[in-house]
Amino acid sequence: MAQAAVGEESPSRAMAETVIKQWPAGVVSTTGGPGKWGYEEGVLLDGMAAEWQTTGDGQDFKYIKAAVDKYVTADGAITGYKADGHTLDDIELGRAVLLVYRVTQEAKYYKAAKFLHEQLALQPRTASGGYWHKQIYPNQMWLDGAYMAEPFRAAYAAGFQESGDFDDIAKQLLLMDEHMREPKTGLMKHGWDESKEMAWADKTTGLSPEVWARAMGWYGMALVDVLDWFPKDHPQRAALVAALNRTAAAVMKVQDAKTGLWWQVMDKGGKAGNYPEASASCMFVYALAKGVRMGYLPQSDEAGARRGWEGIQKQFVTTGPDGLMVLNGTVKVGGLGGTPYRSGSYEYYVGEKTQANDAKGAGAFLLAGSEMEQAGTQALGQGKTVLVDAWFNSQTRKNAAGQTELFHYKWDDDSNSGFSFFGRAFQRYGVKLATEVAAPTAANLKGAQIYVMASPDIPSKNPTPHYMDKASGDALEAWVKAGGVLLLFSNDRDNTEFEHFNTLSDRFGMHFNPVLSHHVVEPDHGPGEVTIPAGTGIFGEGFKAYMKDTSTITVSGPAKAVVTDKGDVMIAVSHVGKGVVLEVVDPWFYNEYADGRKMREYMGFEAATDVAGWAVRQAK
Repeated sequence: MAQAAVGEESPSRAMAETVIKQWPAGVVSTTGGPGKWGYEEGVLLDGMAAEWQTTGDGQDFKYIKAAVDKYVTADGAITGYKADGHTLDDIELGRAVLLVYRVTQEAKYYKAAKFLHEQLALQPRTASGGYWHKQIYPNQMWLDGAYMAEPFRAAYAAGFQESGDFDDIAKQLLLMDEHMREPKTGLMKHGWDESKEMAWADKTTGLSPEVWARAMGWYGMALVDVLDWFPKDHPQRAALVAALNRTAAAVMKVQDAKTGLWWQVMDKGGKAGNYPEASASCMFVYALAKGVRMGYLPQSDEAGARRGWEGIQKQFVTTGPDGLMVLNGTVKVGGLGGTPYRSGSYEYYVGEKTQANDAKGAGAFLLAGSEMEQAGTQALGQGKTVLVDAWFNSQTRKNAAGQTELFHYKWDDDSNSGFSFFGRAFQRYGVKLATEVAAPTAANLKGAQIYVMASPDIPSKNPTPHYMDKASGDALEAWVKAGGVLLLFSNDRDNTEFEHFNTLSDRFGMHFNPVLSHHVVEPDHGPGEVTIPAGTGIFGEGFKAYMKDTSTITVSGPAKAVVTDKGDVMIAVSHVGKGVVLEVVDPWFYNEYADGRKMREYMGFEAATDVAGWAVRQAK
């Protein structure tokens, strides 16, 4: 099929396999404390998470969970966490903890994340309200801290309805933008001592002397990752996007013209002692490529990401005697003050040594590679929006904090029932995700080019279901005729509503039959196997899919069967006016069968990617 090779043979796929073999369960031999809670392992797991979400290789998530499970006890405590240090570095690994919670829904991971969130409430602050980087560095903000704390905070705030946190998340990042950026170059200094008392601090600005590449890398990555979670209507969202654009413009100006890389001291390329640095180069590739894909940065910035990625492969990547990938050229550490004293001078930064297969570098490499795997398609859907229905399917659950949340076929649901992987399939084409919590009307359909409806509620699933009605059907039909792409996913007779749903489906010559077809009794998966032939116009080569417990479709009028199995129509398409409707007898792309953690042989991830790509290409 067209997307069967997603991630195969890519540099970041090779790195993920190296990480799994070389550092089982996240015990990283090149860190100062292998197997101890710390940010370096956290960055590595961030990279593994990005690679998993980009390729659907379930072994990546198994690796992340095994790594997290070294630390999180049955009651949610974190083994080895030193609370009295008040260091932002120790918050970073919380991102992996949150991910494991979102996927598994196990309360112990929430409890661990909640503890980290409470730690941030105790973090000392400067006079202007910025986090101290650590208890031992009073009155100092370091760019490193942007990445260590704020993406975790944003993910926690979005997941546990702490909307007030977003004001302060923006404040932390914008304080750095305001005080740590050089007006002339747009580059940012590593540290800012608001008290101006440190020996390394300029007595007028409080800034450290030089522009350290990895520090700016942390900041750029923090911005693109925080924006994943930031409310679309937050008043400071635009300011964060503007800060990202300033960062990207400054970074692009100092990209080495010959190699495509970035220097350890960014604005002194070629000076004696300076060297291109791997981790920062990977970070900039990631921030630029993701910023472009998500629509925050101009398309022209992708060229810089491509040059950087090519340079990284040429200069830093080798193969070890064991056949595993080696990433050379990552500076081991960079800091300010402390003992022995670090002056922040040019001589200090270029005097720091690099090492091979540093966890921070490997994590940044995985992040960069995960984006470059998507760079070839991200321009196709720019400016388009896909809506997922949360009106006809509006089921709720209680999260581990006891809060009510929407779930089941939703973009932000990472558990088995969610559509988060299907959503990411659209995002790899540059499409924006949105959720519609009201009945469809001409007004709320106006900004969308693609609309996804899956398995409308029945009373046993939702005591107050919303049923398809004439007004909604009229609005959707008119929207399709004007060029909209409508994806309708049904379910079997016991798990979805048919009578009202068919008043919409019948308009397009497709009728969902309320039967129980392809019924699976575990562990025999055979009845759920469906052969997808070549030449469908949606998928590439033929493959074997998995659709368990389904309805069937009867086609008429303009509708045509696309996939038939054992005499049953499983997928059908109808072209109506300028638009098109795709119907499938199963929700199909929910995470349980698309995230690669089980039954990978059925290629649910690749099928979701193909369908998303087809929908994007149909959209007007």
